[in-house]
Amino acid sequence: MAQVKQVIILAAAEAELLEGVAYYNQQSEGLGFEFAAEVQRTIERIIRYPLAWNPLSKRTRRCRTNRFPYGVIYQIRIEELLIVSIMHMKREPDSWRNRLSRPQEGNLD
Repeated sequence: MAQVKQVIILAAAEAELLEGVAYYNQQSEGLGFEFAAEVQRTIERIIRYPLAWNPLSKRTRRCRTNRFPYGVIYQIRIEELLIVSIMHMKREPDSWRNRLSRPQEGNLD
């Protein structure tokens, strides 16, 4: 497997991250920033061990965050890591699939 040289985050995944940060900062000052740091650590784990988590589909995998009820949905490409979703594990668990079938993003699944 080639080493990951680039991380691409879909706009929808970035929006989910920002929503999570805002939500947790409303719950407790600074908690949102701890959430963002945990997501970053999760992405770093994925970069180090991209095949360590069970597949959700042919090309898509999920790695759960350690402290928060979120998962990072991703695909491994040639030298790229595509972050499809940063999703709450209790909300619409299959919503990421719609992102992969949009014409502008191609069928990546």
